[in-house]
Amino acid sequence: MSDPVRLTGDEIFTDVDATVRDFWAYALSNLKENTARGYLAEFLVARAVGATGPRIEWDAYDVLAPDGTTIEVKTSGHTQAWERRGPAVLKFGGLPGGQEATKIKRSWSAATGETIEAFVADAYVFCVQTTTTDQEYDGLDIGAWDFYVLPGSLVAESGQKSMVLSTVKRLGGERFGWRDLAPAIAASAEMNSTWGQAAGATAVVASDQ
Repeated sequence: MSDPVRLTGDEIFTDVDATVRDFWAYALSNLKENTARGYLAEFLVARAVGATGPRIEWDAYDVLAPDGTTIEVKTSGHTQAWERRGPAVLKFGGLPGGQEATKIKRSWSAATGETIEAFVADAYVFCVQTTTTDQEYDGLDIGAWDFYVLPGSLVAESGQKSMVLSTVKRLGGERFGWRDLAPAIAASAEMNSTWGQAAGATAVVASDQ
């Protein structure tokens, strides 16, 4: 499959007085919505490591760094697009819990259109939009994001399919700002370079109640 064309936003739809940028503004203006927030988090991680390609839906990983590091991006935040009585619980789902020691999972390849056996990503980045009230929320404030990074093998060895933020921290995830994210990902990927031998890979952490 050929790589998707990277649009600029200036492209014009046929028979409609609108550009692709108009569509983006319509569909993604509310950066507090879960889908848009997830896209934004992936974009920030991609920018941090210098990845330039457009995102590929359902690929085996979220971001491919120029050095070949594969990265999964998980996102959570205190505020939501809908009314809540209080801040949301910071929880991350879709983790490779319960995989065998080889950390092999079934993944769909966007390049071939086939389901393949693939390792979990080299690094997992857990992104938290830290604003706690709707009044303070500013979707353009990158300083409001915290990033926690773990080796993929350690995430798989934990045996969990979801984690709350306290578990990420207990596994060794340190908090980074966006400007310090790239070296943190590189260090985590280095720990993960030999499957099953990454630092801390034997740790088993009980699921949060």
